[in-house]
Amino acid sequence: MQKITSFLWFDDQAEEAAAHYTSVFDDSRIVHVQHYGEEGPGEPGSVMTVTFELAGQQFIALNGGPRFTFNEAVSLYVDCTSQEEVDELWAKLAEGGEEGPCGWLKDRYGLSWQIIPRRLTDLLSDPDAERASRVMRAMLEMTKIDVRKLEEAAAGEG
Repeated sequence: MQKITSFLWFDDQAEEAAAHYTSVFDDSRIVHVQHYGEEGPGEPGSVMTVTFELAGQQFIALNGGPRFTFNEAVSLYVDCTSQEEVDELWAKLAEGGEEGPCGWLKDRYGLSWQIIPRRLTDLLSDPDAERASRVMRAMLEMTKIDVRKLEEAAAGEG
């Protein structure tokens, strides 16, 4: 078992969300579903928690009721190796949710994600400060990150 596990509070969609997330990422699965007992506080027999793995990383989702909701103060950062991966994950996670700036989105459950191509990190770390600055300016104009446009900005094009 990993030492630190992200614990995600949902109203009553923990099982649905876990099934959705495990369908999006390779090497993902539902590990365990725990149900509320007679002592509550949830309806006896209803899903209390769902333990699941995304790309080998474990999470726990709780059906805790409407008291707390997600906000952008916490997000899940996804390191993407290609534009194709960015495009695929963006489409699946943004469906029914809300696209945000600079590679951020909220999924249909309100959870924030950063879908970031590794190339962005490389370009922002360029030792040429002006080149890195052009990339930053280009990224700040984007919703979903477009590697081709980042490369053009780095080269001083466009």
